Amino acid sequence: MTQQAEPDAIPDEATTAKAAAAGPDADAEPAAKPAGDQAGETGTPSRQETGPDGFGAAFCASMATLSAEVVIAATTGLLVLLSREHDGLPHGILLLAAVSLAALLLTVLLSGFVTAAAVMPALALARRAARRAGRPARWPWTLGAVAAVSAAGVVTFGAVAALGSLSLAHPLAYLVWWASLTVGLLPAAFVARLADRRARTGRAGSMARRVTRDGAIAWVAIGALGAVLYGTGLVDVYKPPKLHKSDLAGVWDDGRGGRVELSDNGTAVANGLDNYLWDGTGQDKAKDCNGSGTWSPMKDNGQVQGVHLEIAKCGFNRNWSVAGTAKEPRIFYGVGKPGSGKRYELKKLVKGRSAGKARVGTKANPENE
Repeated sequence: MTQQAEPDAIPDEATTAKAAAAGPDADAEPAAKPAGDQAGETGTPSRQETGPDGFGAAFCASMATLSAEVVIAATTGLLVLLSREHDGLPHGILLLAAVSLAALLLTVLLSGFVTAAAVMPALALARRAARRAGRPARWPWTLGAVAAVSAAGVVTFGAVAALGSLSLAHPLAYLVWWASLTVGLLPAAFVARLADRRARTGRAGSMARRVTRDGAIAWVAIGALGAVLYGTGLVDVYKPPKLHKSDLAGVWDDGRGGRVELSDNGTAVANGLDNYLWDGTGQDKAKDCNGSGTWSPMKDNGQVQGVHLEIAKCGFNRNWSVAGTAKEPRIFYGVGKPGSGKRYELKKLVKGRSAGKARVGTKANPENE
C-alpha cells in the first residue's frame, strides 16, 4: 500500500536550499536581549546596582577613615611628645612591636564601635531628614546629622560622668568635647557617604582600600618628616636634666605655700609640704608636713636621678624624680594610682625669681581633678 503525502509537507527545491544555507540553528527562537540592550534601545541608560544599599561599603570605609585618623594623630602626637617632658617610652624592639600591635588592634575595634554607634546613625539621620524635606541628601545634611549625633553623645556621656562624680563639668568643656567629636567624625561620615553612593551606583573600586592606601602614605610621610627633624638636630629629644648634688641644694617650692629647703649637709626643713596619704576611699588626701629631716640624692650609674626625702615628724618618706630642664629643674613624686600621670611637683627657687604658678593643680593635685 502506497502512502500519499500531503502536498504542503513536501518541500520544494527552493525551500530546501534556503534551509541549508541558514544552518542548523535556523529553527531556534532568537535569544532575549539583555536588559542593558533593551535600555539602550529605548534611549534610557541604566546603572546596575550591586545591592539594595551600600551599608557594608560605607561601614568599612568609615572604619578605615577612623583608624587612619587615630594612627596619624597618634604618630604626630608621639613625635611632638619626644621633644616635650615625658616619663619615658618603652624600650626594646619586641616590646615596641607588641605595644604597637595591641594599639592597632584596639584602634580597629574602637573604630568599628564608633562607626556603629555614631557614623552610620548620622548617615541614616541625614537621609531621613532630607527625604522628609523633599530634597536630595547632599553633604550639608550629613554635616548637620553628624553635629546632632555628636551633641547626643556628649549629653549621654556627660550625664554618666556627672552621675559618677556627682558634679558637672565646666560648660565650656562640653562645647569643646562636642566640637572635637564633630570634627573627628566628619571625615569618616563624608567618606562613608561617598562609599555608599558608589556602591549603590555600581561603581568599581573600594573606598576602604583607597583610604587605607592614602592613610599609609600620609603616615609614612609624617614619620619621614619626624625622622628628618630629629635626625638633623633641628628638634631635640627631651632628656631629664643632669644634676649634681650641689644642684639639688636650695629651696624647692610648690607655688602655693608649700616648700622644703635642702641644705648641703643633707638636712631638710619642710614647711607646708603636701604629703598625700591614702584615705581608704580611693582618694589621696594632702596633709601639710612641717618639720626637719634628711635628704640624699638617688643615683643610677653615677648620675643623679632623684631625691630621697624623709621627714619623720609627719611620716613623710618619699622618692622624688628629677624633671624640667637644667635652667628650671623640678622634682616630683607620683600621686594616685600608678600610671595616672598625677604628680606633686616642686620647682627650685632661684634668687631674683619667684616660684611662679604651681603645676600641682593642673597636673598633680587629685583634689582638683
